[in-house]
Amino acid sequence: MAGAATPPPLARDGLMARVFITGSADGLGWLAAQTLLDDGHQVVVHVRNSDRLTAVRDLVDRGAAVVVGDLSDLEQTRSIARDVNRLGRMDAVIHNAGVYRGRQVMPVNIVASTSAAAHTAAGERTSTASTGAAADRAPIRTASST
Repeated sequence: MAGAATPPPLARDGLMARVFITGSADGLGWLAAQTLLDDGHQVVVHVRNSDRLTAVRDLVDRGAAVVVGDLSDLEQTRSIARDVNRLGRMDAVIHNAGVYRGRQVMPVNIVASTSAAAHTAAGERTSTASTGAAADRAPIRTASST
């Protein structure tokens, strides 16, 4: 809508949050990271492997931290959580990484989302949101607090 006022960033009132976003190389994860950075929040983005780092370079150049690891591998998922924890407590985790079919559906869409929330919260109250996909590729959105 032309002439519509842009709302002020949330961070201006001291409400800055630290947010970890899995699956940040493209799509909703990348857009969420961009929007949160625009609003002045601290963002930790995630990519599956070092080949995907170029996809988040502009987010990193704007201040996002980045962690690398394949969520279909439980040991790498734990390593991602350790790396995120070294950066400090997260106020929110957005689990955006997901796959539609194959052997990685369970480890990435279910195990990694609960593991990421559990291991990055470390006893703190942290909000989590998860985007995923059903077999017909319709998005499923859930939110919870841990």
